[in-house]
Amino acid sequence: MLTLYHAPVSPNSRRVWVTLLEKRLEFELVEVKLSGEQFKPDFLAINPFHHIPALVDDGFNVVESLAILDYLEAKYPTPNMLPKDVKDLTIVRMVQMVSVNELLPSIGPLLPRILDLPGEDPEKVNKAEEKITTVLTFFENLLGDRPYFGSNNITLADVVSGTIIPILLRGGISLDKYPKINAWCSRLIGRPAWQNSEATEEAFAEFRSNMLARMQKQ
Repeated sequence: MLTLYHAPVSPNSRRVWVTLLEKRLEFELVEVKLSGEQFKPDFLAINPFHHIPALVDDGFNVVESLAILDYLEAKYPTPNMLPKDVKDLTIVRMVQMVSVNELLPSIGPLLPRILDLPGEDPEKVNKAEEKITTVLTFFENLLGDRPYFGSNNITLADVVSGTIIPILLRGGISLDKYPKINAWCSRLIGRPAWQNSEATEEAFAEFRSNMLARMQKQ
């Protein structure tokens, strides 16, 4: 039995959750409260780096979300979520890495407006918005005329980028200048896997409370 240890508002966790749903696999979902449960011995025995997500498959522990996605694709290849063509596969990998290394860090400066918290830094927000513009322009061109990155069917690139970009909308980032990405995003969030893994407003409220508590301790 597959067991996913996750946190509802984490895009890193959600990309694994979405993949499990898209592959129609049976799994148990275990929420890890990031107010301290990630440091408990039981979870550290699974992931000594105290990060989510973590996947356990019949006693085999897999950490780091991209490694988990590759594991799921290799062990459960139906439906296939990685193209075979070398250029298409490279598109998928580029989107994954740009999403993780360039786009996701840009969300940090937007968190105050996403969560309605004090402390927004206009200079950092401007730099983040510039980076986001660069990424979205790159993705707009890379998507081309196909419905998904590198394929006519959903790929792991869509899973990774498609669990980050909707967060930008909560931060006031418009996709109007990127019609292909805008249509792609609407296509994804209409899929059952996205709808069934959407974080509730209660989950966002809890995350906001945790973030506020951290700010008050600083």
